[in-house]
Amino acid sequence: MPPTDPAKTRETSKWCHDGDRPSVVILGAPNRDRVQSELARLRPTLAESAHIVAEDLAFQYEFEDVEIDLVIVLGGDGSILQAARQMGQHQSPVLGVNCGRLGFLAALSPDDFLQAWPDVLRGSFDVIDHLMIQITVMRGEQKIAEQLALNEVAILRGAPYLILDIDLYADGHLATRYRCDGLILATPVGSTAHNLSAGGPILRRNLQAIVISPISPHTLTYRPVVDSADTVFELSVTEPYESTSVVVDGRILSQLLPGDRVRVERAGATFQMLSVPGQDDYRTLRDKLGWGGTVNANSRQSD
Repeated sequence: MPPTDPAKTRETSKWCHDGDRPSVVILGAPNRDRVQSELARLRPTLAESAHIVAEDLAFQYEFEDVEIDLVIVLGGDGSILQAARQMGQHQSPVLGVNCGRLGFLAALSPDDFLQAWPDVLRGSFDVIDHLMIQITVMRGEQKIAEQLALNEVAILRGAPYLILDIDLYADGHLATRYRCDGLILATPVGSTAHNLSAGGPILRRNLQAIVISPISPHTLTYRPVVDSADTVFELSVTEPYESTSVVVDGRILSQLLPGDRVRVERAGATFQMLSVPGQDDYRTLRDKLGWGGTVNANSRQSD
C-alpha cells in the first residue's frame, strides 16, 4: 500500500510579506519563566521590523478577524500543538522557538532565532504544509464533538485494564476488528510521538499519509499500516468501558459510549511551518533521537 499519492503532495512555497512590516502574533506556554524571559529578549528585535498584533501567553487569542503573516511560538512541541488547535481553520505560517526540551517542531533556539530573523524577513525560509486531520464523534445522527489534530487521534481504554475490540472502517468498508489496548491514527508529524512509542513507523513529515498503530495488540498479526491521507476512516468500540475515550493530540475529546462512531479524515486546513535552512527530517532524527553511531554526516564512505 503506497504511503502517498504524488498528485496529492503539497507544494513548498516561500514565506513572503511583500516588503511590508509583517503582522505577527506571539504565542507562548503560560507560567514558564524561560518563555517570559526569552520574550522580553526577543521583543525589541521583533518590534523594530514587524507589527506585533498580540502577545498571548495564555493561548486565548482568536485568529478569526485579522490576517496574520506569521505566528511565533515560544515553547516546545506541546506549545506548537496548542497553537495549531488555537488557530483552527485559520492557520497561519508558524515559526517555533524552542524553549522546551525535545523540540521536534520548534527547531530554532532563541539565539538562532535572532540570527535567522533577517533571513526570515527576506523570504529565505520555505513554508511547508503539513497534513492535519479532522476528528468527529457521532452519537447516532448527532455530532457530539469535533477537533482538528496535528499529531494523532487515539482510542484509549482507561480502567479497567481489559482488552478492547475496535472496528476500523476505511472508506465505508470494514478493514478489521482490532483486539488491543488502544488504537492510534497518526499524521506524519505525529509519527514521532505516541505512534513511535507504540512501535509504529516514522514517516517523512511532508507525506500525505496516515499511520494506523494498535497498542499492545492481542496477536502479532496486527501490524502498523500506512494508508493514503485521502482515506476516510471510521472507528467504533464494541463494548467501551466507562473510561474509554477519544484522545486528540494528548487531550481527551470525548468519552465513548456503545454505538458511538469516530470519523477521521483529511482536514481542509493544513499546518504551515517555516522550514529552517540546514534542517531536514533525518538531521532532526539524528539530533533529537540520538541517531549517532559512527556515521559521519559530512563524508561518504567508500569500499
